[in-house]
Amino acid sequence: MALNADSSGRFGQFGGRYIPETLMNAVIELDEAYTHFKNDGSFRQELKTLFNEYAGRPSRLYYAEKMTKDLGGAKIYFKREDLNFTGAHKINNVLGQALLAKKMGKTRLIAETGAGQHGVATATAAAYFGMECVVFMGKVDTERQALNVYKMKLLGADVVPVTSGTATLKDAVSEAFREWTNRIADTHYCLGSVMGPHPFPTIVRDFQSVISLEAREQILEAEGRLPDAVLACVGGGSNAIGSFYNFIDDEDVQLIGCEAAGRGIDTFETAATVSTGRLGVFHGMKSLFCQDRFGQIAPVYSISAGLDYPGIGPEHAYLNSIGRAKYVPVTDEEAVQAFEYTSRTEGIIPAIESSHAIAHAVRLAPQMDKDRILIVTISGRGDKDCAAVARYRGADIPLT
Repeated sequence: MALNADSSGRFGQFGGRYIPETLMNAVIELDEAYTHFKNDGSFRQELKTLFNEYAGRPSRLYYAEKMTKDLGGAKIYFKREDLNFTGAHKINNVLGQALLAKKMGKTRLIAETGAGQHGVATATAAAYFGMECVVFMGKVDTERQALNVYKMKLLGADVVPVTSGTATLKDAVSEAFREWTNRIADTHYCLGSVMGPHPFPTIVRDFQSVISLEAREQILEAEGRLPDAVLACVGGGSNAIGSFYNFIDDEDVQLIGCEAAGRGIDTFETAATVSTGRLGVFHGMKSLFCQDRFGQIAPVYSISAGLDYPGIGPEHAYLNSIGRAKYVPVTDEEAVQAFEYTSRTEGIIPAIESSHAIAHAVRLAPQMDKDRILIVTISGRGDKDCAAVARYRGADIPLT
């Protein structure tokens, strides 16, 4: 079995619980409930049914034949999380957490969102389970992801624009924690990535690990062997850890996380945490964070609303520290080129987040022999990003 947090919720020196006393009872309650239900047969069967009948799992493993031939190197497979209901990997974690919240007697879900996909997924699950839903979203992100804001409201969620700080994802997370502190009794914080205080990184990882569970079986069926590398984009890191988890024990499989370098890691307009960050404590966990010279959390930037988070989940920080996974920076321009290239070559419009992983695959594949295999997780579809990419290219397309 792949690695797990120790009894204190740490992966090596990373992780833990750095939270106010007002939240400790809620986190302990969540930990106890998850410890019970994760091994409960009826819970697992109910979740599997939701995955298969509601979310549309298993997602497909698609051979990108035209891209493979064009690049002239390793075979490229896409793990198609963009084909899930709501259009991204986020539904995996949300269905799991919403079901857990229901078992705990909670009637209200709150969430943070950047690109909006986690918010849409949470609003979807809340509608399905008949729960109240409030989603916190940075005001900047509400403007560049206006379509997803409309979807959340259509599904019955209250979307709260966050104007503090940089008005992006990190500030939405802070507001969600603040709201949870104020209303614990009936509310579950459906955190969207493998970050925050223990047990959130483990809970989210476990629900997202279905990605690599399926991909491992699918590539063995398609090729008769495991891939040489698995690539996924990384912000907080939920789709990446889900893509990596069931390959961690396979030492011959490279695990490559692709970070948002923004306008470059040599600039201040970047969100590449592993490349530029330092050890710190933020949002309830010890991990790597982008910081200024005074140790304060630095403002970060990416064209991708889903990747412009100033930290990375503690399990990723640990995998990096022991050399089991490596993390590479990908700029806005490289991601946009991959977004356009994949659309033209394969007829698949990937999320701009996923395009960061595709961009590195485009760099890597030609350097490898033709009998080598890459799996790239397409974490979401790119409908939401078309206007933003068009504007990046100079087209006069409004975001709202």
